[in-house]
Amino acid sequence: MGKIHNFGAGPAKLPEEVYDILKDEFTNFDGTGISIMETSHRTPTYFKLNKEVQDVVRNLMNVPSNYKILFLSGGGQGQFAGVPLNLISRTGTADYLVTGAWSAKAAKEAKKYGKVNMVLPPTDRYVDIPDQSTWNLDPNASYVYICTNETIHGVEFDSIPDTKGVPLVADMSSNFMSKKVDVSKFGVIYGGAQKNIGTAGVVLVIVREDLLNQALPICPSILDWTVNAKADSILNTPPMFAILVMGRVLQWIVKKGGLDKMAELATKKSSLIYDIIEESNGFYYAPVAKAVRSKMNIPFRIGSPTGDDALEKEFLKGAEALNLIQLKGHRDVGGIRASTYNAVTLEEVQTLANYMKEFYKKHAK
Repeated sequence: MGKIHNFGAGPAKLPEEVYDILKDEFTNFDGTGISIMETSHRTPTYFKLNKEVQDVVRNLMNVPSNYKILFLSGGGQGQFAGVPLNLISRTGTADYLVTGAWSAKAAKEAKKYGKVNMVLPPTDRYVDIPDQSTWNLDPNASYVYICTNETIHGVEFDSIPDTKGVPLVADMSSNFMSKKVDVSKFGVIYGGAQKNIGTAGVVLVIVREDLLNQALPICPSILDWTVNAKADSILNTPPMFAILVMGRVLQWIVKKGGLDKMAELATKKSSLIYDIIEESNGFYYAPVAKAVRSKMNIPFRIGSPTGDDALEKEFLKGAEALNLIQLKGHRDVGGIRASTYNAVTLEEVQTLANYMKEFYKKHAK
């Protein structure tokens, strides 16, 4: 079949070196002679893994000591409810900046539990983030919510908003561990692992301790950060295999040079694709404003700003013939989307770039 180049947006590619480690551990985890999937979560063996993964998260992101690190279930969408259930009680209101499909879904969910102020409202087209000087933030809000990188639309915050002391909550599902961030500027950071730091099944939540003990009475225990923090993320049987995979991926990031190296590669990989788009005289079209273009998810159209259906189908067919897979854009927006997460190598992105050049030469008028 030949080497597969997987540009899927999630579940996404895992580092090949991690597969090699998991193969050895799959049936003999930590010398136990059994798999992690049949190991009790109440054993010293699992307690050791639980701490090990927390430690690598804390060290990689330089997480301050007054933040708890949680491993939860329910996916990113579970935290669409988890955030307001845990935080909105203080004032009953929250600010949401909607910059794409996922923050729009989060805002819609939050309305079930309190008043939501749409600082940036939902729209039919997400292509930019207005300057903060135009935002109307509520100083009485319980929190301000953003999605730092919109996987579907390819919009990424280029800086951390100043929320004037109101806790900032960030869904980082698709750019977690792709660069350094100052954790102390956030009240809560969370993300599903299956895009950039592991496989589906676990959500990583980093929450400042002073934001605990505020959950609404109706908050289910499984979503209550305080309850889970007290249980050290072992309230019930956790998604142990997904936590193992996440830990091995994060250890791989450390081995490869840490977050500075991931950021350097992210810039190189995304620039390869964006440069071709810019030099194509409109044959390839990236809808997102340059200042907020994602380095993780690159959506584009072919032939025109709205896309040429026949050309895009031919592009995808030709890509698959070269083992360049999962490039079809999300069903909500269409077109093409290349996800260049940490595990996607520079060489793989260069292969895609070469194909884009050849396709342009063949079809551009």
